[in-house]
Amino acid sequence: MAASATGRPALTPEVVDKSDDSLPSLFSRLGDDVMQLFDTKLSLLKVELKEEANEYARDGILIAVGGIIAAIGFALLNVALAFGISTLFANADLSQAAKYAIGFLTAGVLYLIVGAILITTMKNRLAKQNLVPDRTVAELRKDKQWLKNEL
Repeated sequence: MAASATGRPALTPEVVDKSDDSLPSLFSRLGDDVMQLFDTKLSLLKVELKEEANEYARDGILIAVGGIIAAIGFALLNVALAFGISTLFANADLSQAAKYAIGFLTAGVLYLIVGAILITTMKNRLAKQNLVPDRTVAELRKDKQWLKNEL
């Protein structure tokens, strides 16, 4: 090695070039880096899925509470509607029990129709919802493209 003016050995290309950067070592580092990348992407996927699960759980609880309140209101409304319909048959030559039966039957059919429409509408809305974690998929596509370019 040649000495510089300061007395320190001068850096030659042999000193700067690392001898441990052999091809197997580079592949090993690449493998480690790829594994670290996939671990990071997996962590991103877990976080994203956890966020979505929490959102669905919170919304599900609110739907359940709303359903209970609606069921109570539905029961009261159904009884009132059935009695209201039975009063339409006040002048009919039927027993009071038959009038009530016709009122409850009519109200039940009406609610079955409304319920079927509501179920069909919500089923179609849920079918349009995207459950794929978009950010993770986009990152994985970028990484796939990067790996293709590197290899």
